[in-house]
Amino acid sequence: MASYQEKLFNDSLSTLAKDLMEHLERCDLCPHQCGVNRFEGKVGFCRATADIEIASYGPHFGEESVLVGFGGSGTIFFTHCNMGCVFCQNYHISQLGEGRKVSIEELAGIMLTLQKMGCHNINLVTPTHYIPQIVSALVIAAKSGLRIPLVYNFGGYERKEIIALLDGIVDIYMPDFKYEDDEKALRYSKVPNYTKYAKEAVIEMQRQVGDLVVDDNGIALRGLIIRHLVMPNNVADSKKVLEFIAKEVSGKAYVNVMAQYYPTFKAHQFPEIARRITMGEYKEVLKFARQISPGFRFAE
Repeated sequence: MASYQEKLFNDSLSTLAKDLMEHLERCDLCPHQCGVNRFEGKVGFCRATADIEIASYGPHFGEESVLVGFGGSGTIFFTHCNMGCVFCQNYHISQLGEGRKVSIEELAGIMLTLQKMGCHNINLVTPTHYIPQIVSALVIAAKSGLRIPLVYNFGGYERKEIIALLDGIVDIYMPDFKYEDDEKALRYSKVPNYTKYAKEAVIEMQRQVGDLVVDDNGIALRGLIIRHLVMPNNVADSKKVLEFIAKEVSGKAYVNVMAQYYPTFKAHQFPEIARRITMGEYKEVLKFARQISPGFRFAE
């Protein structure tokens, strides 16, 4: 049974949904805390109003194997983002706003459709700015039989206080821990104080769900998956990121050290990241990861 089912039974899920919607009147869902009234159509950093916008949804077979299994990860790509990464591979969705509006009821229906299609989980991609609407949709979907795990898939820039509200709702957290240097986070992703917020949020997530747990088929049920994208010229300070995970999160963390960086969107404007990484750069980070914590489990 997914975590949110228990909260549905004691009605706390519905109460939380109502409370979260109030945050949209003076939005403080992420560290930007823009304070705009999204119900009035005003927008802050992420450019999202109170209307939900999604780019696409469906079974996704390109995620980590523990999410994909044999039925795929039921992925919903939300439009807009609370980060402004100049190298974003989904920039047409996150930065250019590609997508269509859906109601809360439609979002609930999408979740149920993905479950009927045989997906192993509901994978919410870039959900931060739509947390209230997602939880509201979850109430409807859970009442109609949604029972598969909920995956929170995001860029790491979160408020610990908001993540704490999701305790007992999210089954699997999947942050992309991008940087260990605030100046680089501001330069390449337009977010201030990234390391503080990312570290606090990841520690809170670990407290909530712990190390990754899988079923007899190797499919994720609950826990933390941490992604880290290796970038050219050590822009991401990868070794420091991995050291933080090993020492302050968990020495048995499930980690995906990713090699798929390529210069897209506005990356060409920054010479130091205007190329792919080399195999040497990637292998050096992976070797360090294995040395810093032999207990790490690595994504396939």
